[in-house]
Amino acid sequence: MKIDIFDLTSKRIINQPVDLCLEIDKLYDGYEYINFSKPIILKGNFSLVGDIINLNGRITTEFIIACSRCLEKFNYPIDIEIKEQFSRNKENEDADVILIESDKLDITDIIENNIYLALPFSRLCKEDCKGLCQQCGSDLNHTTCSCQDLSVDLRLAKLKDLFSEN
Repeated sequence: MKIDIFDLTSKRIINQPVDLCLEIDKLYDGYEYINFSKPIILKGNFSLVGDIINLNGRITTEFIIACSRCLEKFNYPIDIEIKEQFSRNKENEDADVILIESDKLDITDIIENNIYLALPFSRLCKEDCKGLCQQCGSDLNHTTCSCQDLSVDLRLAKLKDLFSEN
């Protein structure tokens, strides 16, 4: 979605509110496709300071991801603060300032990048998720299995023999 910021770049105004609703079906984060259960809402304000345009606002949405332990899908809400800086002046080229070339700003990539940064590293459906049994694959949150934990670190396999009851 492109936003017209001509009034800001031509210095006619110094503040421009933004209130967007983006309908994106899914994103690929390099690991899985993330399906959205709610639209992406961006509310904020563009402000002009010198020749730098600041975007300050909030992104809210909700998407469906798989739990890292039990693989069950669950809704994950996002409510993040967004702060970005834009400039047409190449002298402002900095890691924090995004150079723009026209009076139309494509906000979609900026929103997606901020969502990627807000994704949890460990995606858990709940803090005490028990995950799946390593032998039979049962979801230990819903059932118990009769499998025995036979996993032994190969480096300590000889020690196991010391404690056997033979």
